[in-house]
Amino acid sequence: MTLTRFAPAPTGYLHLGHVANAVWVWGLAGREAGRVLLRIEDHDRTRCRPEYEAAILDDLDWLGFPADLGPARQSDSDAPYLVALEQLRADGRVYGCACTRATFRTWAEGHGRAWSGPGCPGGCRERGAPDTTIRVLLGGGSEAWEDRLAGPCEGAVAGGGDPIVRDRDGGWSYGFSVVVDDLRQGVDLVIRGRDLLDATPDQIRLGRLLGREAPPTFAHHALILRPDGSKLSKADGATGIRELRAAGRTAADLIAEASVATGFALGS
Repeated sequence: MTLTRFAPAPTGYLHLGHVANAVWVWGLAGREAGRVLLRIEDHDRTRCRPEYEAAILDDLDWLGFPADLGPARQSDSDAPYLVALEQLRADGRVYGCACTRATFRTWAEGHGRAWSGPGCPGGCRERGAPDTTIRVLLGGGSEAWEDRLAGPCEGAVAGGGDPIVRDRDGGWSYGFSVVVDDLRQGVDLVIRGRDLLDATPDQIRLGRLLGREAPPTFAHHALILRPDGSKLSKADGATGIRELRAAGRTAADLIAEASVATGFALGS
């Protein structure tokens, strides 16, 4: 049976973009007699708040999106991430990195382009930098996949450098956490917005390094955008679920609006 997940981060309140993702997650799961896991992605321990998680659960209940499983929280245990990290370390795939965003910015200013490809501007793996930040060596090349919604896709692996596994504060990265979670929880259908298309090659490669022979099926749906073309954010009160509820909008209103905006055909 297909298992997908709805995976909000409790770093703010839900907005209309989250409704769009929920429409696709529950909609595709329903069409395939699949199940939905609610996963609270609280890997960012500095920004996550209990009040945001409580609001997320309340909004999902109000919208009428019941999960079949969960909620599971990334903060429940570090053990799965530590095991995965040690597996990569044993394979010689992780290294300490002293580079910061400023390092990448300085390199780009000096070369007239952003860093691209594996590694990092500081050559940290070669010089044996301390484990200030931990990166994973994915190798070069590309990964291709047949996306359920975006069609045939292909992208470079480590296109912006080797991805971070754990930051200097000891926090697990998003890209690492979701791959570990999808593998251990048996998620085989990942439904998310097209803003995450570029993250997919790294996640496919990382999953393979961790023992996932076949990646999950991906379905990247269209986004709800602001008039200027930028994507919605949790700070955008005009599309915040709690503000829209207070203004008298109904759950049916918001679901219909999100469906139309992203091309999901209700009732089909």
